[in-house]
Amino acid sequence: MNDGQKIIQQVYAAKADVKAADQFIRAYLPFIKTETAKFLKRSPIEGHDDELSIAMIAFHEAIGSYSSIRGAFLKYAAVIIKNRLIDYARKESRHRQTVSLNAPADEESASLGEILSDAKDHQEEITMRDATRAEIEELTKQMLEFGVSLSDVADNCPKQQRTLEACRNALQYAKENPELLEELLKTKKLPIGKLADGSGTERKTLERHRKYMVALLLIYTNGFEIIRGHLKQVMKGVAGK
Repeated sequence: MNDGQKIIQQVYAAKADVKAADQFIRAYLPFIKTETAKFLKRSPIEGHDDELSIAMIAFHEAIGSYSSIRGAFLKYAAVIIKNRLIDYARKESRHRQTVSLNAPADEESASLGEILSDAKDHQEEITMRDATRAEIEELTKQMLEFGVSLSDVADNCPKQQRTLEACRNALQYAKENPELLEELLKTKKLPIGKLADGSGTERKTLERHRKYMVALLLIYTNGFEIIRGHLKQVMKGVAGK
């Protein structure tokens, strides 16, 4: 049994038993601290940095929501931790002002509120950009295992509304039948026949846009929350037209 399989066994044991979950979290506290340090740009201090507590809660959340179709657990947990820390940082930045934000910093400057607001927006933009870049890099790496690049996906994207809708239907069927996502990860092949039969999408449509569909399905297997959020908005636009 390799390390990845051992970790998956531990995760499923932690799902079923509170004591096993506590032991698992303690065993991987160094990992949790490392992920927190990446976000803080320094080592977290126990009992001082709330971010470490947020990261531990996120790790526990990852245990509860994990499925083997999501790939390696630690990669999945790292994404959940980062997203929760980003959420926490945003909330804190909105509630941290304890001085009069409308008072001018000096006689000729903008108000302190405007300065802090600009700084906050800039930091949030940087944080979100870094998180998005990390997700794109991880997705790109996973797609390469299927022989698919980002440029391939762009070139293979359906151009007609009807075809986009057909691919959306196939994606929805795969989401409702996660064994298809698991088969994709195991075989490194798109289950075109099953997707076509289950979703009613023509097989030749899926074959023509195989690389595009591989990317779509991968996005729903391993915690790409930012990319998924963007994709949901795109799909809503497709459905509404």
